[in-house]
Amino acid sequence: MNTKQIFNPDAAAQRFASLSRRNFLRGLGACMALPALESVMPAGLLAANGKAANLARTATGAPLRMAYVYFPNGAIQPSWWPKNEGSDFDLSRTLQPLAPVKHQLQVLGGMDHVNATPGPDGAGDHARASGTFLTGVRVKKTAGSDIQAGISIDQVVSNQVGHLTRFPSLELTCDAVRKSGNCDSGYSCAYQYNLSWRSPNTPVAPEPNPRLFFERLFGGGAPGERAAGFANRQAQQRSILDFVLDDARALQGKLTHRDKQKLDEYLTSVREIEKRIQKTERFGKTPDPSVTTPSGIPGSYEEYIQVMFDMLILAFQTDSTRIGTFLMANEGSNRAFAEIGIPEGHHYLTHHQNKQEMIDKVAQIDLFYLQQFAKFLHKMEQTPDVDGKSLLHNSMIVYGSGNADGNRHSHVNLPVLLAGSGGGTLTPGRFVKHGGVPMSNLLLSLADRMGAQGVERLGDSTGRLGNA
Repeated sequence: MNTKQIFNPDAAAQRFASLSRRNFLRGLGACMALPALESVMPAGLLAANGKAANLARTATGAPLRMAYVYFPNGAIQPSWWPKNEGSDFDLSRTLQPLAPVKHQLQVLGGMDHVNATPGPDGAGDHARASGTFLTGVRVKKTAGSDIQAGISIDQVVSNQVGHLTRFPSLELTCDAVRKSGNCDSGYSCAYQYNLSWRSPNTPVAPEPNPRLFFERLFGGGAPGERAAGFANRQAQQRSILDFVLDDARALQGKLTHRDKQKLDEYLTSVREIEKRIQKTERFGKTPDPSVTTPSGIPGSYEEYIQVMFDMLILAFQTDSTRIGTFLMANEGSNRAFAEIGIPEGHHYLTHHQNKQEMIDKVAQIDLFYLQQFAKFLHKMEQTPDVDGKSLLHNSMIVYGSGNADGNRHSHVNLPVLLAGSGGGTLTPGRFVKHGGVPMSNLLLSLADRMGAQGVERLGDSTGRLGNA
């Protein structure tokens, strides 16, 4: 729907020049009162609809979820990788916090993103690392408005399954939101501060404020008030829409031929709103979890990360979405970690030049991020799903970085984990070395499990990841 045609007073006035001021203002006011509604459809209505029954759904009929969690600046390799392959692997020092969910974990070796390497573009590895992570493409080196990446895998899948839930996808961050500026050796900040890309030149800005994210999902107010507020808003929208359409019908016989054409264009947009409302009504009430609305961005970084993870769990638990991305910090982040006794910046420390004291501090930061991810996975494992399994069993959660070694800025053998059983389609509880394949192959394999159709390639993919 072209909202500018509806909400711009000057344009509306030109369309309805022959209408009375009273009717024009009433129509305009009604349109302005309507909030943006997601175009959604309940999964239950699709269960018997042929191929649609397989979209983002497990064999038991439970929702299948997919999420990507990004940590910056690579990892200290010797502290990351397990020693033994297969199911008899021992968790490394950095991966130790994952012990309680080891049976739901795959450590994936040999995942590469060669399009993040310098090639002819020179410096800018941080921008390329995150810009390539979910797209697989070589991003254009520019700090201007002519940014060029690719459609990220979460949006490729969202385009096909997003209609199953109230929100096609959700994007989170614990960092700033930036879409412009020069951040890394002539690369736009858009590449480092956004994981998700709706189109090659349009990143999907993540939400950094947990309160705003929660209210977007469930509305404002105390538990119990939110559902009533939704019902009131829904009834008001229906009432306003009826008012606009009744007014338009009454005017039909009073307009010139030219104005009737203009009014018809207007009503086409109104009917689109009506379709959206009808789809929203099929979901019934908005889920109203019995938790308190977050107060905003916490002062503690650890608490900040955890509350955002909790929001993602709520979104999955209420089936508000089945696709999420979480950028814990921008690639190249120089955040200090005073809370774990590290006052120096993360990025600064990664250029350690083999100084053991700096290496140890980076390993501590790697461990800090893994501890936060492990808490998230444990909560997912402890949360029952509609089929009696856990949310984690019915999910596919990728955790990784587009940089392998922050000191050397390498992009092969990336530190990548895959958590969850994918509803029984994955084989967790092992360490697998894939021998140097595009990470894009993994992304395509997960898209297949979500039921995405006709996705032949992504970036530099050469096929699907075998033995997943």
